[in-house]
Amino acid sequence: MFGDLSGMMDKLKQAQQKVEETKQRLHTVLIDESGADGKIKVTVTANREVKAITVDQSLLQDAEELEDYLIVTLNNALKRAGEINEQEMAVAAKSGMPNIPGMDMFK
Repeated sequence: MFGDLSGMMDKLKQAQQKVEETKQRLHTVLIDESGADGKIKVTVTANREVKAITVDQSLLQDAEELEDYLIVTLNNALKRAGEINEQEMAVAAKSGMPNIPGMDMFK
């Protein structure tokens, strides 16, 4: 009735391992984003971890302006990181999934 249940379980374990490997790899994928005409530079990983922030001296005079630029630049970087993360995780999950009828949720 269920075919090779043991084989399906092995494939699920392989899929889980592939997802974990992808998570680890995404820690090394860096996304650079700049704002305020290049006066702010942010680097984040594809796992949405901030690695570096560089701010030009000219922006240090106005805290409110600096905060606004930082928010926009960080949000842009995190959005790109999220998109990359979702794409990579979907590929990892789909590649290891066993072929179970009716379970084609990763199209």
